[in-house]
Amino acid sequence: MMSHMILIVEDDTRIANWLKIFFEEAGFTAETANDGRAGLNLARTLAPDLIVLDLMLPGLDGIEICRILRRESDVPIIMLTAREAHTDRIRGLESGADDYVVKPFDPEEVVARAKAVLRRGNNKVQQELTCGHITIDDTTRRVTVNEQPISLSHAQFLLLATFMRHPNQVLTRDQLIDLAFNNDYDGYDRAIDSHVSRLRRQIAVDGRQPIQTVYGTGYRFVAEDG
Repeated sequence: MMSHMILIVEDDTRIANWLKIFFEEAGFTAETANDGRAGLNLARTLAPDLIVLDLMLPGLDGIEICRILRRESDVPIIMLTAREAHTDRIRGLESGADDYVVKPFDPEEVVARAKAVLRRGNNKVQQELTCGHITIDDTTRRVTVNEQPISLSHAQFLLLATFMRHPNQVLTRDQLIDLAFNNDYDGYDRAIDSHVSRLRRQIAVDGRQPIQTVYGTGYRFVAEDG
């Protein structure tokens, strides 16, 4: 069985090489890039299975790279940040990252987070599901809105699939974590709001928004027919 390819984009070569060693010892194939533009180029040419992406990079920063990649693919992204500010973590998630790790960190934790994110993508039921103007294919991870393809992160895809499998049902944040991630989710529950916010922007059609906020409770997915 071919090992997963991990791309590590980190300008601190010591940290990048350190992570590369730990990923390779865990059975992955790993490559590194030490600036933003090189990282973006390698992401496009290598088509990695997962990217570990530093927030602060020369050239292009991690937020910009994440936003560019989200327009092109749904590759899982784990963001590294040296900042403990809540707003930086939210910015990373809103730009399309699936998870984040704050420096300083244990490299074994990063490897474990990577395994968890990849496992989420591998444990999906293979089927196509349509609600209103939205169609998802669990086999290919293709999502279309009004027959036009859109690109979602792993977390956003899993949340959308969960909403579409539970139409008209009010789901709390805890229920979304349980149903979408099988409780294999290390973020805090309010981070779900960031994923849902970005997902809503992706799937709105002509001002119609199928994901409704139920204040004080959670969210409800209501899809129009046709």
